[in-house]
Amino acid sequence: MRTGKEYLESLADGRCVYVDGERVADVATHPAFQGVAGSIGALFDRAGENDMTFTSPETGQAANRAFMIPRNVEDLSIRRQAISTWAHQSRGFLGRSPDHVAGFLAGFASGASLFKRDGRDFSENVTRFYHRLLTEDLFVSYVIIPPQVDRSTTASGWDGELIQVGVAEEKSDGFIVRGSQMLGTGSSVSDYVFVSCIKPLTPADERYALSFVLPMSTPGLKLYCRRPYAVGQPSRYDYPLSTQFDESDALAVFEDVFVPWENVFAYRDVDMVRSQFFQTAAHVLGNTQSQIRLVEKMKFLIGIARKIAAVNGIDQMPPVHEKLGDLASLASIVEGMVLASEATATIDQFGVARPNPRFLYGSMGLQSEIYPRVLHLIRELVGGGVIQLPSSYRELTNPETRPDMDRYIQSPGHSSVERIKLFKLAWDVIGSEFAGRHHQYEMFYAGAPFVAKGYAYRNYGYDEALESVESFLASYDLPDSGP
Repeated sequence: MRTGKEYLESLADGRCVYVDGERVADVATHPAFQGVAGSIGALFDRAGENDMTFTSPETGQAANRAFMIPRNVEDLSIRRQAISTWAHQSRGFLGRSPDHVAGFLAGFASGASLFKRDGRDFSENVTRFYHRLLTEDLFVSYVIIPPQVDRSTTASGWDGELIQVGVAEEKSDGFIVRGSQMLGTGSSVSDYVFVSCIKPLTPADERYALSFVLPMSTPGLKLYCRRPYAVGQPSRYDYPLSTQFDESDALAVFEDVFVPWENVFAYRDVDMVRSQFFQTAAHVLGNTQSQIRLVEKMKFLIGIARKIAAVNGIDQMPPVHEKLGDLASLASIVEGMVLASEATATIDQFGVARPNPRFLYGSMGLQSEIYPRVLHLIRELVGGGVIQLPSSYRELTNPETRPDMDRYIQSPGHSSVERIKLFKLAWDVIGSEFAGRHHQYEMFYAGAPFVAKGYAYRNYGYDEALESVESFLASYDLPDSGP
């Protein structure tokens, strides 16, 4: 199990990351990434403790429980506890922590035989890389969404060649790709990037139907990051989430990048690119991680709301009880669905314990409505308290301004330092740029809301519901209209 220090040192590999028009010399020390890199390093340190490790049956070595292939309900429980442990450290604000894509890779490896078809056998590549994930504690990010050029069609119908990442040239030892892909969340500070396309492709998109992994230091691979939210903040006291958990999102550009065959999972195979996510347990395992993370985030958010109500002295008012009750209900829905999907898991054809998709995707289908509702309720509870705050901690350390802070910004039983600290945290949850990004992230985490609800529609299993209706309809008939 590698340490956080070893992880941070590994980031100095010459990767090509751009921020504000300049190439970053070292992401581990750059102000845009230093905070999140340190937070991920702390995850690796925590993963080395006994309650986070297990002896992997695939490698015979110690590995992270969050990276496991679950074979029964007990494994799912163990995996959930490990994922929860990591999610708790960031309070759910690291959306793409290393255990996310690891869930997809575990799913791929569990059904490795699927990657052998039509004369091409990439099954060993899938298995070998999963073993590397386990033994080397890799942080793998992904870019699996095409750039938003024309969402009414696929890449083969766009003006311009190879805007989405696709094959430019095939060679004996691999192939060269050119183009771009989204969204690269956390890619700036990851070890590897997994490149594929989860959006459905057409037969005309064969050259874009790829699945492969690359080290972040690969020549020709460039990341163009959105505006960082950690840069320029006065202190962690003022922006406690922005400064620690801004994992950054980036457009990945591939400028004639060479991909060796040993790194390939699928090549010019539209059906295989789709099958890797849904015929294996990959999509279910990866998204279970995300829902477990969301459980921890929801607990944190309702905790903030509850504490603010107490500090403001409104926690005994019936209207406030109603709002807190709404928050409790929403949080319970997410947690209950995770536990239900685990308790009713089934064993698939590859011997993998798959959480029940009825409940997993049911929760995901409501995510775009639940999260904004939670933020709205917190906004109602904090009122103007998150606006009437000093510009920075310096008003609390300046002898000229501190007396005013102590007198005018305080609550019974809570000093100005404590009250301002709490309300600045609340602002970083609901009002800062970091908060706005997380609002958008949770709304579109699984794609557009209709996509997420499509998963729920396809996985609910309507047979039981329809049988209930049909049998009830059959229990009565048209009244006898005779004399």
